Order: sequence, then structure tokens, then C-alpha cells
Amino acid sequence: MNLYDRLTLDIEQRIRDGVLRAGERLPSVRQACRSQHLSPSTVLKAYYQLESRGLIEARPKSGYFVRPRLRQPLPEPQLTRPVGHATELNVSDFIFEILESVKDPAVVPFGSSFASPHLYPLAKLGRYLAAAARHMDPLSTVTDLPPGNEELLRQIALRYLTSGVPVQPSEIVITSGAMEALNLCLQAVTRPGDLVAVESPTFYAGLQAIERLGLRVIEIPTHPREGVSLAALADALRHHPVKACLLMLNFQNPLGALAQDDTRRALVELLRRHDVPLIEDDTYAELYFGKQAPLAAKSLDTSGLVLHVSSFSKSLAPGYRVGWVAAGRFAQKIQRLKISTSLATTIPVQIALADFLRRGAFDTHLRRLRSTLEGQETKMTAAIERHFPAGTRLARPRGGYFVWVELPPQADSLALHRMAQEHGISIAPGPIFSAKREYRNCIRLNFGHPWSDEHENAMATLGRMITGLT
Repeated sequence: MNLYDRLTLDIEQRIRDGVLRAGERLPSVRQACRSQHLSPSTVLKAYYQLESRGLIEARPKSGYFVRPRLRQPLPEPQLTRPVGHATELNVSDFIFEILESVKDPAVVPFGSSFASPHLYPLAKLGRYLAAAARHMDPLSTVTDLPPGNEELLRQIALRYLTSGVPVQPSEIVITSGAMEALNLCLQAVTRPGDLVAVESPTFYAGLQAIERLGLRVIEIPTHPREGVSLAALADALRHHPVKACLLMLNFQNPLGALAQDDTRRALVELLRRHDVPLIEDDTYAELYFGKQAPLAAKSLDTSGLVLHVSSFSKSLAPGYRVGWVAAGRFAQKIQRLKISTSLATTIPVQIALADFLRRGAFDTHLRRLRSTLEGQETKMTAAIERHFPAGTRLARPRGGYFVWVELPPQADSLALHRMAQEHGISIAPGPIFSAKREYRNCIRLNFGHPWSDEHENAMATLGRMITGLT
């Protein structure tokens, strides 16, 4: 981490902890240089970052001050309480109908599942891809069949190693994005009619995969800050024939929840006792805010029951569709399923990504991406606090690029979705994240696009619409 990012994070944490309060003056650039032993350009760059995130403001001839909030921070939603019985799924048509609205590039993309492609080094990756295509060994069309390109497997295993996760390259299978990995995992550990435990709310694509495979779900209550309820999951395991769990422990989509380390340890032990596999969808883990990367449940797995799924789509290369699964005891079965369904993931793309990682360019990009996303989260949160009506609750994430907003009880997010569409704004209404179409008064908003006056105006428009619905 460079010096100005370190100073930025330190000041931001002091603001969040209340050490620096609204209206208080920050040290002058000269004072900060002396106390922190930094150059003026480093201090100014940190102050500019804090200003862009809406945390401080410059006052002419006076210096920099902590920006006051217009009102108290919004309370967070409480633990969800879905209906506990198993559910046959019929969600795909409903979800597709909603998602059609986010494809138009002219629409303000608060409902999108993707961050802005302009945040990623696509031009640089393109040069790596061109080189890979020019110099590809013809034999790689055979040698790089599943489990995948040897160097890419090695680079992914090295990233696991630096995170304290003991994964061998032989355990990893390269897939066409995380969604293929999730589908292969579900096929490997279930049969049609089996029951899968999921968080509630949960990512709609997981529900679609479960529906397509003829499986049923049981939804487990989830807290927006602490993650899935272990007590409720333990109860489900005692009373229902759960064959697998599909969970997202790091910056869960849509809640943004980050499970605590103690929760992960207890979760892995609980599932080990019941011999139930955990499909750990960890696609947002690289997008953490702050200094510390989150823990993966995979790092605690000693029995091979955790199938760890991730991809480069959210962190580096949207559109390249390269994901993987570190599959534990199920690696060989998933490798065979991969061969029998899609044969292989595009080989030049695997070679290009392996070279990009080998040259150390990934972490430089990630530091910049995390800082940008954190700044955009601050701006969206401030806009929600400014424009949304009393009774709104907000789950503030510590990573990823989604916020979950619980509107006043009278608000109907499906009606809001239709009204917003007419004004060129997309949102993701709560019911698409539930097998039973619950969370009617909730929405998920995407802050993964550079903030602009258009976004601020769109938030004001949404606020007026919500007020009208309540």
C-alpha cells in the first residue's frame, strides 16, 4: 500500500470512529507533513481522495474540515426472517423480466450486477491477450484442457498461499466464470430433488442455477453485518435433509454482509459434523475496504468439504469469463463434469491472465480499484441519507459494490422499479433475491460506477418516488 493510501485510510477510520468529528479541522498540509514525515504532494493526494469520497471539504483560506452529515446515519436492517420450509423454485422468468431493464447503457445503472468496465485495465489486458494469441503453443489446445492452463493454476494457488489458504494447483479447476463453477459444484454434490440451504436474501443467479438443476431451497436468516445465522442453519440441518450449502461469506450479494471469523470457524465445524458440503461463493473477496483481506472458509477446511468459487470477472477482467473452483475432495468429479459440459475455458484468455498475474500487475490494479469503490460507496451512502425518507434502513458494506436498502414498510420496490424505469433509472428490487419473492420493501443499489451529477440527481428522483409510495 502506498503512503497516501495509508494516510487516507487512517484519517477515514478516525472519522468513522468519531475521533475526528463533523466540522473539525484537519491538520494543515504543513502540520501533516511534519507529524507524518510525508511530502506535501503525498498529504495533498490523501486529502483529495478524502474530499472525493465526501468525507472532508476544503474551505477557502481555512483548510480542510470533516464534512458534516445532514442527519444521523441510517440504522441498519435487522436479521431477516424468511419462511423456514423448503421451497420449489419458479423464479427465472420473473428475474429475467426485471433484469432486461439494466442492459440499456443510457439508463443510470443502480440495478446492474456489474461495476463500470472503465474501472478495469482492459486495454492493458488486451495487449496480454494479443501476445498470448500470437505466441500460443499449438500443443496448449490439448495440454490446457481441464483442469486448465498450468501457469494460471500455479498463479491462483500462489494467491491462495499468500492468503493463508493451503490449496494445491491440482485441486483447482478453471471454469467459464464463477457461474459455471457454481453450476458444476451443485451438480457434483446434489441430485435433482435435493435440498440446498441458501442465505436470505441471496444472489438471484444462484436461485436460477438451483431451479435449473431441479433442486429445492431452504432460506436461512441472514444479518446484514454478521452474515448467515448459524443457529438457524443448525436447526435446518437437524430437521431437513440438507445436501449442500451455497453461501457468500464475504460482501454477500445483495446484503454486503461480511461474516465474522468466529462465525466461519463455527460454520465449517458445523458442516463437518453433518458431512454437508459448503459451496463458498467468494467472487467479491478481493474488493475489500481497509487494510485486511477477509478470511475464506476454505482456509479452515481440513476435510475437503469446502468448494471455494471465485473469478476474475469482478476484480480484473469483466467479459473474459474466467473463474475457478478449489474443489477439495470433489476436484476430480468437477473436472470431469467440466469436460462433459463445456470441454474447456478459452485457452488464450487463460494464458493472458496467467502472464498478467505473473508480472505482478494484479495487486497494483486492485489497490486502485478498492480505493475507488470505497469512495463511491461513501458518496452513494451520503446521497441515500440526503434524499431517502425517514424510516429507511441501510446496510453499509465493507467491500464489494452493492448496498442493501430497506425502505419504509409501505414502499413497494416492484412499483418503484417500474417508476424508476420510466425515468431512466434501474434498481434491483428485493423480491428477485428470494425464492418466495419476499423483501418487497427492499432494493439493492450498485455503487460500482463513477459518481456524477447524473447519479446524484437519480438518487434525488428515487427519494421523491419512495416518499410518494409511503
